[in-house]
Amino acid sequence: MSKIEFEPTDNKVGCFIYTDLQEVKKDQIVEIKKLLNKYGVLFFKNQGLSPKQYVKFSSNFGTPAKYPMLKPHKDFRDVYVIERKKTDTGKSFGEGPHTDSSYLENPPRFTFLQAIDVPEEGKGNTLFYNQFLAYEALPEDIKQKIENLKGVFSSQGKIAKTRILRMADHGTSETKEIRSEHNLVQSINGRKTIYCSPGHVIGIVNLSSEQEELINFLSSHQIKEKFTYSFGWKKGDIALWSNRSMLHAATAFNGDRKMFRITIQ
Repeated sequence: MSKIEFEPTDNKVGCFIYTDLQEVKKDQIVEIKKLLNKYGVLFFKNQGLSPKQYVKFSSNFGTPAKYPMLKPHKDFRDVYVIERKKTDTGKSFGEGPHTDSSYLENPPRFTFLQAIDVPEEGKGNTLFYNQFLAYEALPEDIKQKIENLKGVFSSQGKIAKTRILRMADHGTSETKEIRSEHNLVQSINGRKTIYCSPGHVIGIVNLSSEQEELINFLSSHQIKEKFTYSFGWKKGDIALWSNRSMLHAATAFNGDRKMFRITIQ
């Protein structure tokens, strides 16, 4: 058995994996999946995967999901290009805490992001917020309150404006609102997590008078510093995270950046 070398971040929000993904073995994939379930987000530094190799590696985790708001890569239909140019104005795509496509009836379980071109070090970081830790730190009365509640998630939530700004280059013509309902508390291998995407949630089912107050409380709680890790990208880096246990957010920056995204059903 080929062991995986790994190192959790200092605050246990995620985990660095030290292996060459071009030579990864089947038993190592099993270990990577276990670490993903435990930490929520994994970071693979200095990888030199071609688009074909990147797609092949991602296929170990499930079926590629379609993203209705962006056009796929012209040669690799499971890959979506997220790009910012130094001449762009306004917010970056995904700037604001969210979980990917939570407005879909069956949101993607996992997201891969690969750095193709990045700005200078210290710019264009991605923030990750561990929702296992966020749930564990909730007051007991809030845990009880949200245990059986469902949130209403919309493709026209407040983060939608960051997507619209970038639609000209890679966007589709999709303008119709997409909505779905999901439990605010999810469970992965018996460990509970908050599933409430601040960028998409617009209401709570069967909760009228308190819903705004509860959403605001959760949205603030979920992104506390102690649950957060800021990942600085270098060309070739790959991040893989669970959308059920991790929020993420792009950060503000000026410069050129191109990322390849794959989501897994």
